Amino acid sequence: MRGSDPDAALYWFVRMLDGGVDPRYAARRLVRMAVEDIGLADPRALRLALDAAETYERLGSPEGELALAESVVYLAVAAKSNAVYTAYKAARAFVAADGTRPVPLHLRNAPTKLMKSLDYGRGYRYAHDEEGAFAAGETYWPEDLPEPPAFYRPVARGLEIRIGEKLEELRRLNEAAKKAR
Repeated sequence: MRGSDPDAALYWFVRMLDGGVDPRYAARRLVRMAVEDIGLADPRALRLALDAAETYERLGSPEGELALAESVVYLAVAAKSNAVYTAYKAARAFVAADGTRPVPLHLRNAPTKLMKSLDYGRGYRYAHDEEGAFAAGETYWPEDLPEPPAFYRPVARGLEIRIGEKLEELRRLNEAAKKAR
């Protein structure tokens, strides 16, 4: 069901069903594709795949298969991106290799007097109190990390075009704030 040909995707979907594949398995694969292969390029794909799976559970065969077919067509023509999937795998590999680092004090929650006396949360900048709801120049990484990695690289397709533009603007604001210090 990969690719961008809805007719071929429907053909193979029907072949799977006719071959005895449990439609619930097909629904699971559709949800996985929406997350892994389409991702944030079209976040509606996940909701549509989940709705199709739920509809199949309610209606069963053969009526519920139409909801799955609708999802097959949508996923086939949706913008594709595995940027989040790739970023997640890279972040997991980084954490596995890097180990554990302490959370910076300014990011720690301070629900008790003791924690407040230990400076937990001191200097924390609440983004909603900042211009544009963005704490420009703030860092959210462990303090002893020499060079924070960049895991997520949006693709130039679908909604990720706008996400990439937003990330570039936030990076520009961060750099300007750091230079102003």
